[in-house]
Amino acid sequence: MARILVVANKTAESPELLAALKAKGTEHEYVLVVPASGGVLEKAADPDAAREHTEPHLKAALETMRAEGLNVEGRIGDSDPVAAVQDANNFGDFDEVVISTLPLHASKWVKLDLPSKAGRATGLPVTHVETKAHD
Repeated sequence: MARILVVANKTAESPELLAALKAKGTEHEYVLVVPASGGVLEKAADPDAAREHTEPHLKAALETMRAEGLNVEGRIGDSDPVAAVQDANNFGDFDEVVISTLPLHASKWVKLDLPSKAGRATGLPVTHVETKAHD
């Protein structure tokens, strides 16, 4: 049984991510980290507002994943996705990282090269799941 770190934001509830995790197997333990999101001004004025904005999204994703038989826990991470990966890895023992992004043409995370940065930061294999549709 592997322990797998899953980092997703807008794609946390996507069918592509769910299918990728189910393909890896329901016997694994998954930790879903959703970076805190919200507007730049909102985050600057009240960092807790970004967490409150993210909480319903995280809960919905966890419900969907658990309904499909996945053993998953979740938490809200730093608003910087690279820092969210590093924080989770520093406080957990993982075997692999899954990064879920919007399509290549729409993804800020791909432009940041998050999948490669996550691999370098953790020393773990990284699977990049790209969604098919922009929400």
